[in-house]
Amino acid sequence: MTDTPPHHALSGPPTAPPLVLGSSLGTSLAVWEPQLAALARGHRVLRWDLPGHGGSPASALPSDGSATIDDLAALVLRLADDQGWERFAYAGISIGGAVGLHLAAHHPDRISSLSAVCSSARFGDAAVWRERAALVRAEGTEAMVASRPGTWFSHDFAHTPLGAALIGDLRATDRAGYAACCDVLAGYDMTADLAKITAPTLVVAGRDDPATPPSHARRIADAVPGASLLEVAGAAHLAGVERPEAVTGALLAHLNGPAAPPRDDAARHAAGMAVRRAVLGVAHVERAVARTTPFTARFQDFITRYAWGEIWTGDGLDRRTRSCITLTALIAHGHDAELAMHIRASLTNGLTREEIGEVLLQSAIYCGVPAANSAFATAQRVFDDIDGTDGTDGTDADSASHSDTER
Repeated sequence: MTDTPPHHALSGPPTAPPLVLGSSLGTSLAVWEPQLAALARGHRVLRWDLPGHGGSPASALPSDGSATIDDLAALVLRLADDQGWERFAYAGISIGGAVGLHLAAHHPDRISSLSAVCSSARFGDAAVWRERAALVRAEGTEAMVASRPGTWFSHDFAHTPLGAALIGDLRATDRAGYAACCDVLAGYDMTADLAKITAPTLVVAGRDDPATPPSHARRIADAVPGASLLEVAGAAHLAGVERPEAVTGALLAHLNGPAAPPRDDAARHAAGMAVRRAVLGVAHVERAVARTTPFTARFQDFITRYAWGEIWTGDGLDRRTRSCITLTALIAHGHDAELAMHIRASLTNGLTREEIGEVLLQSAIYCGVPAANSAFATAQRVFDDIDGTDGTDGTDADSASHSDTER
């Protein structure tokens, strides 16, 4: 083994709370690209590559079959120590999530928050991983390429630029490093240690994940005290890549955590602005603030303090649930401009497009078919804007429908 630390990249404000992101087997830190911008707005984000992956040397793990999860956890602790971080939030995908589970159970003083995405307490029989390690040592990671699109994500997604780049990362992964990580998974079993975890824990599963099915996530969530669970529809093993809105929203809600509404007006306004930016987007809120006039100033202050500083900051409901309620209320009253804004916000808060469709269908029964019909049309316009199918780039497509008092 070498003393060289793993390859890593830092993003976000240097003084922001620290967050470490661990990647999955066969990928590089690029697997976190869909979440990076959102996470780095409020955190100092450190992404690291597994040994032999991305820019990390394979020699960071022993190559004789003895590599363990302790070895990978030690690499993370070294990276944190190098940054001067005594405590940090951790989120990891698959084997990256396994590292987080191990750290949270065995180094609880270091982990302030844990997110395990498409991970497991045990990834199957040790013999299977030993066989894969032997195969890759003999034939290289090219031996794994054909099977990954159907495991990591849908075959159609494999032809997108990000999907192709991730397959390229697999091809470029050092065979010794990949095989050593397989050795780690062969000996990994956290089943008996999950109950030791005390950090606030989020578990995310892809409903179509053949590698770590939702049952694996449920076992973690059931065993870790107070853990929350999100199952992402239409997602395989790399759920955050294929369904980024849902995973990003869940991570943000978990990392930011519920906060009791502040008692004084200034604190309520500050808290409200923070939540407002997190839910609606920084650009949207800054645009609304810039358009404030002496005539609308009191209204802007009222909305920020009351709606965002008291209601949206309450800990009685999570943001996904609040988004469902908000969509239904806006549909019932026919507020299509506000509905478009909150459809975007609901994606940020972790709802998938399919789940938004379910809310709209439910609203057809209780709010009326004409209202739901209009809502479906509004939602489709928002999705088209996001996808750029209307000729825009989707970055600010609903701005024309907003008034100077947008909120």
